[in-house]
Amino acid sequence: MKVRTDRIKEMAAAAAADQGLHQTLLAAAGRFRQLRQGGVAAFDDLEKARDQGRRVKERCLAELDRLLPRLEKQVRAAGGRVHWARDAAAARAIILGLARARGVKRVVKGKSMMSEEVGLNQALEQDGLEVFETDLGEYIVQLAQESPSHILAPAIHKNKQEIAALFADKLGVDYTDDPEELTRIARRVLRQKFLQADMGITGGNFAIAESGTLALFENEGNIRMSTTLPRLHVALIGIEKVVETYRDFDVLRKLLTISATGQKLSTYLSLITGPRRDGELEGPDEFHLVLLDNGRSRILADPLLRQSLYCLRCGACLNVCPVYQCIGGHSYGWVYSGPIGCLLNTQLLPRGQGGPAPFACTLCGACAAVCPVKIDHPKVMLHLRWLMAEDPAWPLPRPPAARLGLSLYAWLATRPAGFRSASALARLLAPIAAPGGKARLTPPAISRWGRTRRLPRWQRPFSQRWPGLRRRLGNREEPS
Repeated sequence: MKVRTDRIKEMAAAAAADQGLHQTLLAAAGRFRQLRQGGVAAFDDLEKARDQGRRVKERCLAELDRLLPRLEKQVRAAGGRVHWARDAAAARAIILGLARARGVKRVVKGKSMMSEEVGLNQALEQDGLEVFETDLGEYIVQLAQESPSHILAPAIHKNKQEIAALFADKLGVDYTDDPEELTRIARRVLRQKFLQADMGITGGNFAIAESGTLALFENEGNIRMSTTLPRLHVALIGIEKVVETYRDFDVLRKLLTISATGQKLSTYLSLITGPRRDGELEGPDEFHLVLLDNGRSRILADPLLRQSLYCLRCGACLNVCPVYQCIGGHSYGWVYSGPIGCLLNTQLLPRGQGGPAPFACTLCGACAAVCPVKIDHPKVMLHLRWLMAEDPAWPLPRPPAARLGLSLYAWLATRPAGFRSASALARLLAPIAAPGGKARLTPPAISRWGRTRRLPRWQRPFSQRWPGLRRRLGNREEPS
C-alpha cells in the first residue's frame, strides 16, 4: 500500500471540509458504539476481563521466543508449513513463490489488514494473477481502487448511494441502493470466484501455540469459503498474534467480539489446524502459515512502545476518537488509522517516514477507556512525540521562530520573577492581541490555531490566587 504519511495535514484538511463524509462516519461510529454498549451491558465483569486480557498479551509477547518455535512445531505436526518473513518484501516473495510453484491463476482473499501492510494485492496483480477481495467492505474498496479506511469496516467512508453507483458502474447492474440487494449482487459475483480460485489468502486473529491452530473471526462466511474451497490456503499474520493456550485464546476471544460488534461470538469462528486430512470433506490440500516481523521485534524491545502490539484489531478506539470521526481513515496516510494507527504507522514504517500523526491526537483518552486490553494510547503517543522530536531523521517542522519561542519560555519558566512579569504583560496585551478570544495580532502558529477556536480567558497565576483561596478554605466550617 502506498505510503502518504507526508500528506497527512493536506488530506486531513480536505476530509475535515467534507460534510458528507462527517455524516457517514458519525452514523457508522454511532452504530458501532451502540453495539458495543449492548454487549458490554451483558458482560459479567468487563474491567476484570480487560485486566486479564492485558496480562495475557503481556505474558505471550514476553515469551514469543518460546511460543513461536512451539507454534511452528505444532503447525508442522498437523501437516502445514511455516514460513518466516523478516519484512514486507520477504512476505511478498514467499507468497508469490508459492503461487508460481503451483501454477496459481486466481486468488480469493479474506479480509486481512496484514496483506494491506505488505502491499500483497499489487504484487500478485503485477505478477499476472487475478485477485479478488471477498469481504464485502474490502470488495467495495477494491472496486473503487481505494484502500480500507477502518480496521473493522473497510468501506465505512462510503454511503449506500455511493456503493450503488459503484456497483452499477463496475459490475454493469441496475442501480439500487437497497443494502440487501447490493449484498446479493456481490454474492452472485463472488460465488464464481470462489469456485474458480486456486489459492485462498487470509490473515488471522490469533494463532494458538499449543496446537498450531489458526483462529479466524467473521460475520459473512467469506473467510470460511476462502480457506476451504481453494486447494491452497496461505495465512499471513504478525508475530504478535500468537497466544500460548486455548485458555488464553478464550479470554481474548470474548474481549474482541464484544469490543468490535457487541457479540458474544462472531457469526463464524473458524479454527484451522493444518490442511484437510484423510476422510475430511472440505479444506485445502496445503496449508502455509507466514509469520511476519516487519518491525515488530523493534517495537517489542521498548517496554512502553510494546503496548502497541497488544492490539486485537477490534476498531473500538476508532469509533470513539473525535479526530478519526472528523478526518476519516484515509487521512492517516497508510494502512492503520485512528489512535492505534497513529501508534502502528509511526513505528512500523521505516524511521522518519511515519509522518506527524501522533501530534494530531487530542490526548482525550477515549481510546484507552474502551480498549479491551487497556492500551494506554495517550501515554504511548506522548512517548512517540518525544522520540520524534529528539530524532533529526523525522521530518518535523522546526522553524527558527518556534525554537526561539520555546527557548524563551524555558528561560522564563525557570525564573519566577521573569515569569510573573511576562504573565502580567501578557494579561495586559491579551485584549488587544486577541479581542473577544479571537487570535488576531498573534504569531502565525497561534493565529492559525485560533481560526476555529476562541482563546481561553487569561487568568491570574495560581500562586497569586492561592493565599486568598487558602484563607477561604481555612474559614470553612468542618461538617458536624
